[in-house]
Amino acid sequence: MAVPIGMLLFYLLFPVVAIQLCRRFSSIDKLGAVVVCYIAGIIVGNIGVIPADFGKVQQPLMLVNISLALPLMFFSLDVRRWTRLAGKSLLSYMLQVIAIIIVTVAGYFIFSGIIGPETWKVAGMFIGVYTGGTVNLGAIATALQTDQTLYIAAHTSDILVSSVYLLFLMTIGQRIFLKFLPAFKKADNAGEDVSFSFNSYEGIFSRTVFPPLLGAFGIALAIFIAGGASFLLLNEDTAFVVAILIICTLGIVFSFIPAVRNIKMTYQAGNYFILIFSLVVSSMADMSKLVTTAPVMLGYVTFTILVCLLLHVSFARIFKIDADTVIITSVAGICSPPLVPMVASALKNREVVITGVVTGIIGWVIGTYLGIAVAYILRGVTL
Repeated sequence: MAVPIGMLLFYLLFPVVAIQLCRRFSSIDKLGAVVVCYIAGIIVGNIGVIPADFGKVQQPLMLVNISLALPLMFFSLDVRRWTRLAGKSLLSYMLQVIAIIIVTVAGYFIFSGIIGPETWKVAGMFIGVYTGGTVNLGAIATALQTDQTLYIAAHTSDILVSSVYLLFLMTIGQRIFLKFLPAFKKADNAGEDVSFSFNSYEGIFSRTVFPPLLGAFGIALAIFIAGGASFLLLNEDTAFVVAILIICTLGIVFSFIPAVRNIKMTYQAGNYFILIFSLVVSSMADMSKLVTTAPVMLGYVTFTILVCLLLHVSFARIFKIDADTVIITSVAGICSPPLVPMVASALKNREVVITGVVTGIIGWVIGTYLGIAVAYILRGVTL
């Protein structure tokens, strides 16, 4: 039992190392703690230190961590805040969602013959990750029981292509889009600031933060148990999907309770479980299979992000949405809210931060539902 216990400790504690590395080294911080965990997991998973039968531990560990992460991250949502979004901002984000559905479905029919029978699951994962973020990707992969090597290939390809996409938007993207779209105009309610830091764990163990956070964890644990009850009533394939949807829904419901929503650092706590999830998933990837799968997946991801951006800009031109709003809502969908402030800074436009963060949070909420729905529709159409 020494090796399994050592592996469990590695899964639980290495995220602390990843977070500290990001804090101390700016070059590593640009990669992000999730990427550090993926790299570490792939290395550990392919050097022969994991017992052959350890999958019996890894599978439930994946489900537990994603199930705790989702409600904790959702607790911090302020749903009423969405009603204050400017009409054009919300419209731009919905055009982004429509574009990603169209492109992902088209990509499914183009790449399904190459990727294989689980392409419908990959399409659902892409819908989730490109309307919300990594949390949706992990939730959908878990719900659909996606092959882990395929999941890692998809996520690795997404990291590579998204990095190029972000570099484009932060350098020449605005200048190019201004040739087709109007310039940003200052809104009447401008100046609303977002001081929230997605990546800071500073003060998490303080007396004012840690006790309430334990309470939030208790609620998340109860939600996990409620979702897990589906395994007592349904077959395993259906139970995975139902459990994830129940957990998402209850997480959102509790966000309406001010006492829960105002607990500090629930997002960061949830993100820590995402880091553990990333370690577990990546340690299950077979590198020999990943090498053969990744190039095809890279093509699917490149097609998805590039064509989605082009289609989003085309829609925005029809509706006369300004360039900065298109860029920030695209980033909120294709990437995630934590990257919004960085892109807004590159655009020299502080006012679009709230737009990007809130639309990205909308994506967190709808991404899992939308991705699972589209995945099953594709499977039904092609059976």
